[in-house]
Amino acid sequence: MAPPGGAIKTSSSTLAALQNPKKPRASAASPPPSLQPPSPPRRRGAVVATCTRGIEQQSVAAQAQARPEADKFSVEFRTREGCRLGIGRYPDFAYDAQGGRGVGAGSRAESGEDGTVLVDFDVASLYIPPMSGATTRFLGLPLPPFLKIDILPEALRGTIDQASGQVELKFRSRFCFSVGSIYKAPPLFVDTTLTSEESRGAIRSGTGERMDGEGRCKLVGVAVVDPIDDVFMNTFLSLPTECIAYLNATISIAKPR
Repeated sequence: MAPPGGAIKTSSSTLAALQNPKKPRASAASPPPSLQPPSPPRRRGAVVATCTRGIEQQSVAAQAQARPEADKFSVEFRTREGCRLGIGRYPDFAYDAQGGRGVGAGSRAESGEDGTVLVDFDVASLYIPPMSGATTRFLGLPLPPFLKIDILPEALRGTIDQASGQVELKFRSRFCFSVGSIYKAPPLFVDTTLTSEESRGAIRSGTGERMDGEGRCKLVGVAVVDPIDDVFMNTFLSLPTECIAYLNATISIAKPR
């Protein structure tokens, strides 16, 4: 039967639940909205100014790098046939160096637009064909089978005068003699200047030729060969003595693309 006065009968627990509804549990991943700090206002002007300064700095750096690039060059060195190599008082070897190559970098010296270029070749790119029966003749006959002399450059750098064609290149290399797998001598060290002018020693001398309009030149260098730790080679070559190289080459100089 309904209670008098039309009242609704309610238990105390139900009344408490209606008076104090449960709040949803806060997520552990994010704090309640009321506790989150307000996002700072975006400063559009500061962002634009920062970007502008960054672009200006990059532009200045690019211009600074572009200026010296105008005086930079790529240089290529190629050896040709008709070369000669001599040691001591022995007759010269006729040597075909066709196929030798090296690349390097050049920069303009302070002597003017058409003046001297400083060049430095990358040793890893330098290759000079070995002296063997296929490339070398002595007294008109090819070298004996299995006899081989490897030429291993260690440095090639110097100056090239584009106006006059004069070339001066410091050359350092090892010459390694071997006869198959039977004999291998310690390397002979050669340190000389390959020049388009005259190179003169105590017993050997020669004169080169300057670059022509196509970059072709003849370079000559005389060097002293010191004794090595090999009695046979020291006796056979009468070390210490002088050696000479006549190297026909083509040198190309171009501005990088």
